[in-house]
Amino acid sequence: MLTIIAEIHTHAGAEHHQAVLDAFQKIIPTVLAEEGCHGYAPLIDHLPAIAMQTQDENSIVMLEQWESTAHLEAHMQTAHMLKHFEATKAHVANVKVRILENGI
Repeated sequence: MLTIIAEIHTHAGAEHHQAVLDAFQKIIPTVLAEEGCHGYAPLIDHLPAIAMQTQDENSIVMLEQWESTAHLEAHMQTAHMLKHFEATKAHVANVKVRILENGI
C-alpha cells in the first residue's frame, strides 16, 4: 500500500484555492471508484491555528492511498484526471508529491 501526499500550492487569492477544491469535489467519487484506490481526500489547514501549526492559506494537501505504483500511474492517465489538470492549471502555482510506504 502506498500513501501519496501531494502538496498543491495555489496562486495567491481565495478564488484560486476554492477553484481547485471545487474541481476536486467533482472528481472524488470517480477517483474513489478506480481500481486500487483506497483513499483520496483534499485537506486544508485547520482553523483556528494552534502554536505548533504551520499554516499556508494557499496550500491543499491531497492524502491518497493506492494499492501499487501501477494503480497510481493508471490513475494519473485517466480521462477525468487529465481533464482535472487542464481545469486547474491556471490556479496551481506548483505541486510537490511524496510517495511513501510503510517504514517498519
